[in-house]
Amino acid sequence: MTSRMAPRRRALPALLAAALLTVATLLVPALPAAAHDELVSTDPSADAVLDALPDRITFTFSADILPDQGATVIEVTDSAGASLASGAPTVDGSTVTQTLTGSASGPVSVLWRVVSSDGHPIDGSFSFAVPAASPTPAPTPTPTSAPTPSASATVTPSAIADPVATPSDTEQAASPLPWILLAVALLAVVGALVYLVTARGRGRSTGDRSAGTPGR
Repeated sequence: MTSRMAPRRRALPALLAAALLTVATLLVPALPAAAHDELVSTDPSADAVLDALPDRITFTFSADILPDQGATVIEVTDSAGASLASGAPTVDGSTVTQTLTGSASGPVSVLWRVVSSDGHPIDGSFSFAVPAASPTPAPTPTPTSAPTPSASATVTPSAIADPVATPSDTEQAASPLPWILLAVALLAVVGALVYLVTARGRGRSTGDRSAGTPGR
C-alpha cells in the first residue's frame, strides 16, 4: 500500500505546478492585447476659447501612431462646415500634427482617426471656439447749428459662441478571451485535484480491506 501511494504523492506537486504554468502562459499574452492606445492631450485643448485660429493642431497619444499613408485622418471645420485643414496630417512617433489655414469665427469642430501601435484604429472628436470680432461703431454726426458735443455710440460686443461638444473617444471593449482562458485553466486544476483526492481515497479503502482479511 505504501509503495503505491508514494508515486501519487510525488505526482501531486508536479500536476499543480503544470496547471499554474498553463494559466500563466494563457493569460500573460492575452492581457496586453485587450488594451489599446489612447489620446493623451491636444493643443489647443478641448473647449478652449482662442483669440484667433491657430496655425496647427497637435495631438499627443500614449504610444507611437502607425504612419501608414491614409491611415491618419484629421478633419477641422468651422461653424459653417467649411474645411480649415491644410494638407495631410504629419505623424512623428506619438505626435500627430495638422496644419490649419484661413480664419474662423465661432465653434471649430475637430474629428480625428488614427491607427494605434497595435494596429487597431481609434478615433474621437472635440471642439474649441474662436470669438467673433466686435463690429466697429459708426461715428454719430454732430449738428453744425448746435454747439452741443457729439454723442458717442454704445457698442455691445457680440456673444461668444459656446463650443459644440466635449471630446468623446471611442472606447474599446476589453476582449473576454483572458477570462475564458482563466476559467478553462481553473477547471483543469480543480479536475486534477478532484482526481487525485478520489484516487487517494480509493487507495486507502483498498488498503483497509487488505489489512482486515486474514492470511491463509
